[in-house]
Amino acid sequence: MANPETQQRLHLVQAPHLEEFVQRILIGNGTSTEHATIVAKCLVQADLRGVDTHGSNRIPSYMERIRQKALNAQATPTIRQVTPVAAQVNGQNGFGFVAAHVGMKQAIAMAQEFGLGMVSVKHSNHFGMSAWLVKQALEAGMMSLVFTNSSPALPVWGGREKLMGVSPIACGAPAEPGRTPFILDMAPSVAARGKVYKALRRGEKIPTDWALDDDGNRTDDPAKALQGVMLPMGGPKGSALSIMMDVFSGVFSGAAFAGHVTNPYDPSKPADVGHFLVVIKPDLFMTMDEFTERMDYLYQRVVDSDKMAGVDRIYFPGEIEIITEEQRLSEGIPFADAEIESLNREADLVNVEHLKVGQ
Repeated sequence: MANPETQQRLHLVQAPHLEEFVQRILIGNGTSTEHATIVAKCLVQADLRGVDTHGSNRIPSYMERIRQKALNAQATPTIRQVTPVAAQVNGQNGFGFVAAHVGMKQAIAMAQEFGLGMVSVKHSNHFGMSAWLVKQALEAGMMSLVFTNSSPALPVWGGREKLMGVSPIACGAPAEPGRTPFILDMAPSVAARGKVYKALRRGEKIPTDWALDDDGNRTDDPAKALQGVMLPMGGPKGSALSIMMDVFSGVFSGAAFAGHVTNPYDPSKPADVGHFLVVIKPDLFMTMDEFTERMDYLYQRVVDSDKMAGVDRIYFPGEIEIITEEQRLSEGIPFADAEIESLNREADLVNVEHLKVGQ
């Protein structure tokens, strides 16, 4: 799909250097070291897993929101305990990564004691790739559900205006040590809107089944797609999932909803994103050994099932990203020329050393 005339070179950046680079830019823009460490780690996790749309390339838009006072880099989330198994986090218009991290930590603590933990988050911002929250729960040996709402990008089924967000649904379950855990992180659209921004940055075209332009026609031009609407996967099914995300993340939390969440690339006003996190102790109904044995059996049944014509390998949800992470930890994370330049402009604004890149 790439346009040969505009396609850019890719350069490799090592993950530790990238994480330190991002952290320094955040600190230079008023973020505390503690919070900058959380945000940088989450962004680089996305880069490592191949979710480039939700990784370090988001830094310029986040920093512009700080400069325009649409995001409070110094905000500290607050927690209100509602019941022994339910709490609410007020993100105070700070980084969504920090508010969600605090919420997930609280949900894990409740689940460890009571078997279940549920946290609603309001007055938050975009938190990048949902899978990092699932991984936070997995590291504690927990199952999880992660919901968020987002800015309008998707029409409801039968409509043509931007109303619902391309809001990901994510969940996970642990496996035996050394085995592949279950990690699902998917948008209710044919493709995440971040992939359109990525194609625009890299001078690439997009598949014509991803979006409609402002006139309602299919388009392979990412700029026209961003002026139009994303298309829901599975027609009314994807549309209904995006509404579900708004119910649990927006309506339920007290955050913005029904098309009123601000786009993370719009620095004019706070986003007021809402999240909904559920953590479940896997050994509520059986021992942990029994649970992980059953997960391993499920994994084997999935990946060893009969393959359709032309398929060499079947992957468990989240497995491709694990393979990508191993590869990128070894070889480096690819960035296009324009992406490097954009990040280095942010570095110049706060006197941070430029990214070290290879070919």
